Amino acid sequence: MIIGMCVGETNLNSCEFVSKDMPKLGEYVSLDYDGKTVLGVIDSMVRGSVSLNSEIYDPNTIEKIREIEGNDYYIKAKVRILGDINDGLKIPRTPPFPGTPVKKANEKVLKSVMECRNSLKIGNLISMEDVEVNVDINKMVSRHLAILAMTGAGKSNTVSVIIDGILKHNGGMLIFDMHGEYTKTEFINGENNIISPVINPLYMSYSEVKSLANIPSNAYLQERYFRESYFEAMRIAREGKSNSRDFFDILKAILNKWYDEELFRGKEITASDKNKITDVLNKIDDLKSKYDSLLDINAGSILGQIELGKANIINLSVTDELAADVIVSHVLRNALLNRKSFIHKKEEGFYNKHLKFPLFIVLEEAHILAPNNRSTNSKLWISRIAREGRKFGLGLCMVSQSPKSLDSDSLSQANNMIILRLVEPSDQRHVQMASENLSEDFLSQLPALNIGEAVILGLMIKIPTLVKVDEFKGRSVGDDLDILGEWNKTIINEEKLIESQKKELDDMFSY
Repeated sequence: MIIGMCVGETNLNSCEFVSKDMPKLGEYVSLDYDGKTVLGVIDSMVRGSVSLNSEIYDPNTIEKIREIEGNDYYIKAKVRILGDINDGLKIPRTPPFPGTPVKKANEKVLKSVMECRNSLKIGNLISMEDVEVNVDINKMVSRHLAILAMTGAGKSNTVSVIIDGILKHNGGMLIFDMHGEYTKTEFINGENNIISPVINPLYMSYSEVKSLANIPSNAYLQERYFRESYFEAMRIAREGKSNSRDFFDILKAILNKWYDEELFRGKEITASDKNKITDVLNKIDDLKSKYDSLLDINAGSILGQIELGKANIINLSVTDELAADVIVSHVLRNALLNRKSFIHKKEEGFYNKHLKFPLFIVLEEAHILAPNNRSTNSKLWISRIAREGRKFGLGLCMVSQSPKSLDSDSLSQANNMIILRLVEPSDQRHVQMASENLSEDFLSQLPALNIGEAVILGLMIKIPTLVKVDEFKGRSVGDDLDILGEWNKTIINEEKLIESQKKELDDMFSY
């Protein structure tokens, strides 16, 4: 079906056509020329009139022209050329001729384009609802994914669809659940495996423990005493040379010894030194007070609790931002080191409980863990996995409602993107700078997307696509609260409580 004709100058990447009937934004079209059948997508449209041009400033004149010409207008649309259908969607070497007919793309052709190996169904084309949109799981995991949208646009639903699709293939995944959304989600294709955010201090790095203890790097004496006591305590704990089963009690015992004996590595301890040791002791006490429930010397490795074919979920809603940062960085660091060790076939050691299968890691609120304007422990390891993870079977899925706050280096390493509605221009520009696949025309469509609609870009799909994401069929708790319902429920419960108390009083005095 011909919907228009090419006009004006054309080039290898785009052309314009004029139509009388209104096509759809995001609709796929085909052009036949030079023995090729070329697929394109409608990026933008305008409706205009030759007679009623922008140089007319008199409303009366406009009314008279309308009376004469009626609804005489034209529709001009811009087509972004995607590639030759019969040549693996390679961009043709010649542009279309002016006057080339523009046709609606054949549904059968689009279905074949949207099919892929190792597929996971995301949804259906917005412009042609009978055409399913599938992505390549291998390329999604190995090349990383970013899911970006404003609040309420459908991020949680999209993440749930992807998790359930991976479970269908018995995949390995780990979800860092910042708000406890997924712990109660019931997936259709697999069970949840809830992992407590508890770390064995013996598996932690020096920088992780130092962060929890809140010892700044510019506090040189504090850091010196803490570093020396940390490595001594670690040696004693690993060799089992202490009666205490609490790593931090061992740490404090070493510091107290230096405080009492007036010497530190053969150097006399001054009153100023004692004050610094006291500061470190106080910070260790604070650490134990705040994070005692998250640190257990008897705990096993978090990586050792991950099960293949299940949605492995670490509930971080019970932690503060600092603890969440330490837990995420700890797991990512060990995941990368263990996968490297497994790929290089190193022998198992004290820290080395090999992660024997590839892992797809979902990072909710990624802009908190890897912020654009400051350093965090997680940011370091997110960036490293983004750069190195492909070689070792580690994939990232960074989910954010504030793309402009997300580390641009990590975001640029995500070769796949699912972008739902984004209104704020600074968010749009930050995403465009990070993705070479996001054109100005696609960028302009982001504010107009409805809830659950998305632009999909990257290596996991053959062509940039506007998709209506499937509605997650399992049970989810990620939706907005029913505020009025919660208010009414509270009033009803209070009234029931008052009625119950009144009845108890009446029963007491009835005797």
